[in-house]
Amino acid sequence: MTHADPLRNLGVRISSTGGELRVWSQTAEAIDLCIFDHTDPNWIIKNIPMTKDVHDVWSAKSRTLSPGRRYGIRVSGPAGARHSFHPETTLLEPYSRGLVRVGADRWQSFVVDDSFDWADSRKPAVPLDHTVIYEAHVRGISRLNKKIPAALRGTYAGLAHESTIDYLTDLGVTSVELLPVQAFVSEQRLIKQGLINYWGYNTLNFFSPHADYATQAAQSAGPDAVLREFKSMVKALHDAGLEVIMDVVYNHTAEEGPNGPVTSLRGIDNSNYYRQTADGQYIDVTGCGNTVNFGHDVPRRLVMDSLRYWANEVQIDGFRFDLAVALGRDGGVVYDPQHPLLTGIRDDPELAGVKLIAEPWDVGQGGWQTGNFADGWTEWNDRYRDRMRDFWLGDIRSMRYSGSAGSGIGRFATRVAGSSNTFSTDRGPLASLNFITAHDGFTLADLTAYDTKHNLGNGESNRDGTGNNNSFNHGVEGPTRDVTILRTRRKAMRNMLGTLLLSAGIPMITAGDEFGRSQRGNNNAYCQDSELTWLNWDFDDWQADLHRVSRRLLELRRDNPALRPVRFGRFGESTLSASQLDWYNGAGESMSHDDWNSPEARTLQYMAASTPEHEDFNRILLVVHAREQDATVILPRHAGVGAYTLLWDSSHDDLRDAVIEHKPGASLQMTGASMQLLRAHDAVKPPTRKRARKA
Repeated sequence: MTHADPLRNLGVRISSTGGELRVWSQTAEAIDLCIFDHTDPNWIIKNIPMTKDVHDVWSAKSRTLSPGRRYGIRVSGPAGARHSFHPETTLLEPYSRGLVRVGADRWQSFVVDDSFDWADSRKPAVPLDHTVIYEAHVRGISRLNKKIPAALRGTYAGLAHESTIDYLTDLGVTSVELLPVQAFVSEQRLIKQGLINYWGYNTLNFFSPHADYATQAAQSAGPDAVLREFKSMVKALHDAGLEVIMDVVYNHTAEEGPNGPVTSLRGIDNSNYYRQTADGQYIDVTGCGNTVNFGHDVPRRLVMDSLRYWANEVQIDGFRFDLAVALGRDGGVVYDPQHPLLTGIRDDPELAGVKLIAEPWDVGQGGWQTGNFADGWTEWNDRYRDRMRDFWLGDIRSMRYSGSAGSGIGRFATRVAGSSNTFSTDRGPLASLNFITAHDGFTLADLTAYDTKHNLGNGESNRDGTGNNNSFNHGVEGPTRDVTILRTRRKAMRNMLGTLLLSAGIPMITAGDEFGRSQRGNNNAYCQDSELTWLNWDFDDWQADLHRVSRRLLELRRDNPALRPVRFGRFGESTLSASQLDWYNGAGESMSHDDWNSPEARTLQYMAASTPEHEDFNRILLVVHAREQDATVILPRHAGVGAYTLLWDSSHDDLRDAVIEHKPGASLQMTGASMQLLRAHDAVKPPTRKRARKA
């Protein structure tokens, strides 16, 4: 970026001579900078006309525009179907780094003092193959944690508290992905219903942290204190070795549809900031009323500047892009994996090393693009999610009630090995972010306890939320005291956690799944800010057991690089940081064509051997048996393998009563619908007999 850059320094910049505000608008006819009294939000103490340059950037300077000052802009322009100018309305300046609420639905921009002592804090820079993501909500993760002082619960400071950090580091995750923490508001429809947008996918401003997640003390002290609390949270997590990933919503804004509120971009330059037809109809590929126009370079620049701010000045480690396909649509609203915004984000030197995660779909035409992002992006893999739910839930239900699973084990195996049928060889398995649950949908426990959604509390007569859950209640809808059903449900949870954490790719755990959190069958709890969505830290005994299993699985993932390949192997070649894969059936024989494709073949042995580049050689055997009847499996006689050691068995909470050591060709007892992980040891070669020397 050079001084000749026409879009340089948008927003407020402070110098020794005061502050300067720069705002872009091509179609505005006049813009005024309004500076407000410190105490009266309705008293404009200065109204400064802004001047426009040849690049459509409007600017104004004032000594009064200084840290601690509230300000806004008023914009006049032409009438017409594509415009929405309201010169009587004070708008948020798009680059505001702090906001102040001055009414029920009114905000003013705030000039923050963004100084902060990072000391020697550094980003953890966790390699992708070691990354384990924990998707969490800032309020929900600590709101009920009694180990945290009450004033800090449900806040940025609560997430930064040693109790929360100790839990996360002890669990073994590496990166906390936060549901939206950029300033957001609830939709007008929800407000009328007396509900709120709990998840936060309704962004008001791309640069300000959401003030309601700060402590009351910070909120009372103002946006400076809110920003400091946010940065302190990031620093505390970094000092513990944990990354912070932000779920960012750039695809649409809180201005909703054409009749929605006018708070910022719509009132500044509606015709350029939002996608519209020639007659002013909004082109909505987000399902939220509007879509930001990334066919234009100025909205693209807004996003780039926002990302640079969070990544560098706030030290964020990565971003998960909500409805990322919307960011890659060109002037004709067609998705292009080489769209200048997507390539700009990936190639920007100011974003080097930042993790980039795409939600690879939107609701527009051609909106499902899983596998179609360019190299450098990791994608939420919905095919992985659906296949694993089918395999451990839907298929087993089908076998129980109709006798047939519907499909063979090959599709499951492909997903476990990194989804090479979805992601190109050049991108490798780390292009796949594997998940079985997310904030949107059933929790892991609810997948095993509900066949249908139970969303009446959302106020939409149970119409909201997907009806395609691939879940299985195991015979009873919801809570039960049936010991057999409870035992089966808990084993199903262990199977799905085990599959997730032992698969190639980057795993994501939804907060609370590691101990079986339930939302009582609500699969769309976006408007529920209550104990329904907050994590309950008072574990039942079975939850403590599941938590121990989760910790053990994460430990096994760390200790066995064969589970974490960086690259796909190539047939006939030895590829560094790939895993050499061999597949066996239940009889210990190499998989045949029928074994791969027969719906009846539900037993698989997956041998993975690392090809070391940075870690020691490692080889594991994952045995999967997905029928409800017990079975005997013959361990494979694999070249170079002399013994197997059992590391984990999903049919038990621990291995106290299990046989640990096994020989190739030995029988392995498998409980119905379970999996076991074993480490394969090299065969010990007999010592070479040396001939004695003659004296």
